[in-house]
Amino acid sequence: MGAGDSGGAAMAAGASHWHSYLEVIVSRERQRLEHFQRAEDILLTLLEGVHARDPRFLVDYARNLEAFELALCASEDAVTVEVPLRIDGNALSVLACQPGDSPSGHHPGLGICCLEVPSPGTDLEDWTSSVGVMEQGGGAGRLVPEKVLQHLKELLVSAIVHCQRQFLLQPGDLSAENLQEDTMELSLLIRGGWKTLRFDIVPVVKRWQEPLRLKGRQRDRGFPEGSLQKATEEAHFVPASPHCWRSSTHLPILKLLQAVDTQKGPRLDSLRLLDQLRSQDWGEEGGKGGLTFNHLKMVLLWSTELFPSPEDWQDLEGSVYRLLVILLRCLATGCLPHFLHPEENLFQRESLDLASLYRKVESFAQDPRRFLRFHFGLPACTGSWQADTGTRALLQLPAEDGSYWDTAYFDILLSQFQVYRIQDGARRSAMSQLLSKIQREIPQQS
Repeated sequence: MGAGDSGGAAMAAGASHWHSYLEVIVSRERQRLEHFQRAEDILLTLLEGVHARDPRFLVDYARNLEAFELALCASEDAVTVEVPLRIDGNALSVLACQPGDSPSGHHPGLGICCLEVPSPGTDLEDWTSSVGVMEQGGGAGRLVPEKVLQHLKELLVSAIVHCQRQFLLQPGDLSAENLQEDTMELSLLIRGGWKTLRFDIVPVVKRWQEPLRLKGRQRDRGFPEGSLQKATEEAHFVPASPHCWRSSTHLPILKLLQAVDTQKGPRLDSLRLLDQLRSQDWGEEGGKGGLTFNHLKMVLLWSTELFPSPEDWQDLEGSVYRLLVILLRCLATGCLPHFLHPEENLFQRESLDLASLYRKVESFAQDPRRFLRFHFGLPACTGSWQADTGTRALLQLPAEDGSYWDTAYFDILLSQFQVYRIQDGARRSAMSQLLSKIQREIPQQS
């Protein structure tokens, strides 16, 4: 199966187009960080007030991960802020939630659970009882997310009132109207300079956990040594419903992205560029959701593992295509596995028109020059593009057993777009063997 006649169009956009587009994206980051830092100063003042009223809520001054994410993301999404509880999470028992308590539609990777408080007489039991964040059931006490959130909300309101009376807040600095929302986070709108940012504040219980075991996968493949273990050494539990907690991978994923940033090559620049396209052209349409920054973060982490060689990340165009072939495969099969919990399909969390998104992403992959420009209003038209049938057949190979989720398969896809430049003999041999196997199987699928 050779590359399609239009394969050369994949590299038609000259380096100047790619880098000019990226330069505009990067030029905005400094301003974003300035806005974040100003808003963060106000948020930290409020959280210091919360801590003064209840020392069990800790102030985490190391917000570099949140700033790092905000700078990368093209759209102005809410900034998630986890407020750690000074609780010995290792002393808590993690129990399965009852079916009636757990939120509907949750996925295995979310780890829906209850947190049981240790025996009476401990400091933790005394605190949970005194502030009313515990409930009794089955002879044991449980830490209740809804009550912890309510207690944190009351402390935040008190801290806001105090700051206003002390003239620590200027008119227009903060809006707390969203605190009235009945959700599993507490939202504040805080002005940083002339830009207003939304902070979603969630309490988090941390506990140490065994090193993550990646089933059938090589530890740290493509990542700096030890980075995966360091990123996942703690389990984070945040509210999932009024009575249940869930494991959160928000900060572990950001730590892995930060580890990727220490590697050579334009890896994160590829994420920046694709997220700008996502914001412009791959968003919501016709009442259906669009791709999110979280989706692209997962694609980058998978591409880091599946393309572990520095040779894969030598130029911007080739780096972008390493993310694109994985994204196209996920859209074609309707499955984007969570990087830390591959049994969880991230596309199942929301309503997506995967067929429409596939056409948009494929149109960019086949003719990037048309899209490497900034525009406002409606997304760029993609209806006139005729898909390459050979590439489409490759992307739609059966995915149930995961047999094609490997480097050789994605190397073949890169060759379809004429961006395969790896000289490694073993990888070329593996690609050739898999291609022979696929050529025998594809006629059976038609």
